[in-house]
Amino acid sequence: MTLPSRVLARLAKLPSAHTYEVSVERDVATKMEDGAVLLADRWYPTRSRAGGPPVVLMRSPYGRRQVGIVGRLFAERGYQVLVQSCRGTFGSDGDFDPFHNEQADGRATLEWIAGQPWFEGRVATFGPSYLGLVQWAVAEDPPPYLKAMALDVTAGSFRDSVVYPGGSFALETSLAWLHQVTNQERPLLAALLEQRRTPRVVRKAAKVLPLRDADRATIGRHAGFFQDWLVHEEPGDPWWDPITFDRRLAEVPPASLVGGWYDIFLPRQVADFGALRAAGREARLTIGPWTHASPAGMAEAVRDGLEWFDVHLGLRPERGRPHPVRVFVMGSKRWVGLEDWPPPTAPQPWYLQAGGRLSPAPPSASPADHYHYDPADPAPGIGGPSLMAPNAGRKNQAAREARDDVLVYTSEPLAEELTVIGPLRADLHLRSSVEHTDVFVRLCDVDQKGVSTNIADGIVRLGPADIARGADGVFAVAVDMWPTANTFRRGHQLRLQVSSAAHPLFVRNTGSGERLASASELRPSDHEVLHDPEHASAVILPVGGFG
Repeated sequence: MTLPSRVLARLAKLPSAHTYEVSVERDVATKMEDGAVLLADRWYPTRSRAGGPPVVLMRSPYGRRQVGIVGRLFAERGYQVLVQSCRGTFGSDGDFDPFHNEQADGRATLEWIAGQPWFEGRVATFGPSYLGLVQWAVAEDPPPYLKAMALDVTAGSFRDSVVYPGGSFALETSLAWLHQVTNQERPLLAALLEQRRTPRVVRKAAKVLPLRDADRATIGRHAGFFQDWLVHEEPGDPWWDPITFDRRLAEVPPASLVGGWYDIFLPRQVADFGALRAAGREARLTIGPWTHASPAGMAEAVRDGLEWFDVHLGLRPERGRPHPVRVFVMGSKRWVGLEDWPPPTAPQPWYLQAGGRLSPAPPSASPADHYHYDPADPAPGIGGPSLMAPNAGRKNQAAREARDDVLVYTSEPLAEELTVIGPLRADLHLRSSVEHTDVFVRLCDVDQKGVSTNIADGIVRLGPADIARGADGVFAVAVDMWPTANTFRRGHQLRLQVSSAAHPLFVRNTGSGERLASASELRPSDHEVLHDPEHASAVILPVGGFG
């Protein structure tokens, strides 16, 4: 056991190590069906019994040394771990074409493992984010020896979870990831310096129009996958089919999912959990108060995966937990166990009112509220589900809420605690001067000092086909929001923001109706939010008794 593994094991609250003697075999060649050779590191207890312990497979585009500590932690607790560099990364042959080779390469790697003298018949897969997506790639038709999966901050549908949530392009996350993967194989100091530059580079590149040039502004050249993502913007475009892995669930191995309330993948991840359960598969879910790259979330993922593998690979079958769902309730700051997600709750509408008020009472007759949206100066996306760590998570909303193009609706201070747990939705009645627009909503928690922090977001991109205007020009829109679990404490206030932008968290809508990649005309627009008895706009809160 090394000092780093000892410290990390303590921080992650892992069970005691079985052995301190761990070996690593570097640059193991694994041959793919087309002849490409991918490199891997194999971590294992030095004094393994004949046949070897169960195998944990991690396939990563981010380098083997970077995640090797996880290999050591698992090896110290009785597993051997194969950490493989994905095609075109860190010494592996070929070109890195995100997601397109992972199904074939993942299956070939599993077959290769099965032919090794140290294989004893049981494999599990582990890893967050891209390391989770590669697990989904082999989940629909797994070999019988794939016994368990740990799918952390990830989802089976890359398009809908990360690239186009709500139909709006996640520009900040896309550019941050592009910058990361382009510079990650540089010498260590240069890579660290580039990592520090990421927020500044992304902010500058996010201003570029047309958007097809934003990659050049980020990394100095065009990136094929970024261009593909922009061109294939329409829902249902068959280009995405080969990298959508959540359609065949009948044989998915037992899966444990770990997510965060501010994670980019969360809405699709909880949908994956529900789909797995509906398909009769064994699955469990953990959600904490984390962003995508939160160290605490990563520690939970390692702890959770180890426990899951101990049960399903037979090393310590007595381990486990009583509830299939475990979530952290923000505000009250406690963990609760649930039998399913979402839990039984009572949908409670909180209505938008005149004077910027938010109330459970239905609205009375009142004039609509108005804001002017200028895509040349869109409201900033401060906080929320971003891959860019400095902007991710819970942030003070004062700068957003001070803008004229962000409407805010605030409740009276609460006389008693209110716990919201589950999926949220905003039902709004609007008028707009354009046919191409975004609707962005954000639920916030305002403390006794008046500090507003974001709890859950929702966005929808609208075009002519999505807007059914009445004779008065009014149309209704339902905006699904990130699920959450939050206790609004006594004396706190609920606040709902309504706007047309959270840029570059979600790319600004130019208003022109041009294609995403080539749009350059910025068309300002005027918008009205109605809140009267005939147009009762509201945010629908799932209220539960977990306060």
